[in-house]
Amino acid sequence: MKNRNKDINMLEGPLLGKVIGFILPLIATNMLQVLYNAADMVIAGMSGVPGAIGSIGTTAAMINLILNIFMGFSVGTNVVVARSIGRGDRDATSAAVHSSLIVGLITGFICSIICFFVSRPVLSLLGDRGHVLELASLYTKIYSLGIPFMALSNFLIAIFRAKGDTRTPLYVLSASGLLNVVLNCFFVLVCGMSVDGVAYATVISNAVSMALLAIVLSRDTGWCRLEMKKLRLHRSAVKEIIRDGLPAGIQGALFSLSNMLIQSSIIGFNNELCPGGSDIIDGNAAASSLEAFIYVATNSVYQAAVTFTSQHHGARKYKRIGLVMRCCYLVTGAIAVIGTLILMLFHTPLLKLYVDSESAISTALIRMDIMIIPYFLLAFMEVGSGVLRGLGRSTTSTVVSLIGSCLFRIVWIQTVCRIFHSLEAVYLSYPISWGLTALTHFLISMRIRRHYMEEYPEEVPSTNELPVSEGE
Repeated sequence: MKNRNKDINMLEGPLLGKVIGFILPLIATNMLQVLYNAADMVIAGMSGVPGAIGSIGTTAAMINLILNIFMGFSVGTNVVVARSIGRGDRDATSAAVHSSLIVGLITGFICSIICFFVSRPVLSLLGDRGHVLELASLYTKIYSLGIPFMALSNFLIAIFRAKGDTRTPLYVLSASGLLNVVLNCFFVLVCGMSVDGVAYATVISNAVSMALLAIVLSRDTGWCRLEMKKLRLHRSAVKEIIRDGLPAGIQGALFSLSNMLIQSSIIGFNNELCPGGSDIIDGNAAASSLEAFIYVATNSVYQAAVTFTSQHHGARKYKRIGLVMRCCYLVTGAIAVIGTLILMLFHTPLLKLYVDSESAISTALIRMDIMIIPYFLLAFMEVGSGVLRGLGRSTTSTVVSLIGSCLFRIVWIQTVCRIFHSLEAVYLSYPISWGLTALTHFLISMRIRRHYMEEYPEEVPSTNELPVSEGE
């Protein structure tokens, strides 16, 4: 019996349907992950421990700072594997696959050690105090134990996406996410634990997802098959992964630093206006959790932009990259608008899933009014960044993003927010930085694409067959 090929041929035929076919399983996967993360916070809140939701929320910026290091390298894996497939190089594809997993394991362990030992002093520096600091520190230390599993999962998922398979990660992460929710309920509602139970559930579910993804890839019959005997570092592949992944990791880490500064400002408002309470950080965490549903949907289009552009760059089909850009901008804009309408129409019942105090809900609504309505700007910024990375200009994407978003936000917090001391001023830094960065990304990507079209006026067809499963 022939195996059904899950990989998408991105280089030929109409693109819009293929882009949508690529991102739908990806959106479903990411939505489920956000849903499971939201369940973490909701179930932690059911423990009855004051500040449980807010304490998890205050760890987000610091944890993302650590995670973005290996997630950046996984972007490099996506780019390098997809580019090798696009140019029809089977050996380079296999080398990139096996080298990237070693890189993932190494970066995962490094990030785990860093997170474990720096979590408490960093959280204290951000402004966490008393029981909130104790809960947040406990959560991050346990969470750090699962980072190596998470890192390998991200690298494996990047390999699946690079070859056009977004359904396998959906199936695997759906199963592990459901396990996460079941374990949350067991540890919190049955065993009487709080944030520690949520953290243990996350560690176990990540270990399961990593194992399942590795098993599936080891049974693949195409170019990306995982073979344990081939696991080693290939110098050329590692060099490419670092070249394309390191700027993404630096960008993500510095983004998190700027977000940590903003998080510190929000904690400062909480300590000032709610001494001994956590309404402001609870409300901010609730709104942020809801926003994540739109973000992961638009980020799915970013992943499509990276993968489709990378394959076309490898095949030197630069004229067709213009169609890739149009499809991605159209789809991500539609997702952002629809998501915004849904959240703004149903914000009250959705927020009450997390918090019930009027002060917390008021804080959440302030954030949503300022950041959700112009969310399409963030969507465009993500797609522009993805196109640049796919074109092999990861460093350019990073520099633009750091100046347009990170540096801008830091300057804004140190200047405007000191003059207009309010939550509204803090949140306003986001949409302005999104718009500036999105425009710059678009203009630069158009210029680079035109340069490649002039340098390679003739599209060079792939000399080898595309990597489909045997028996197709």
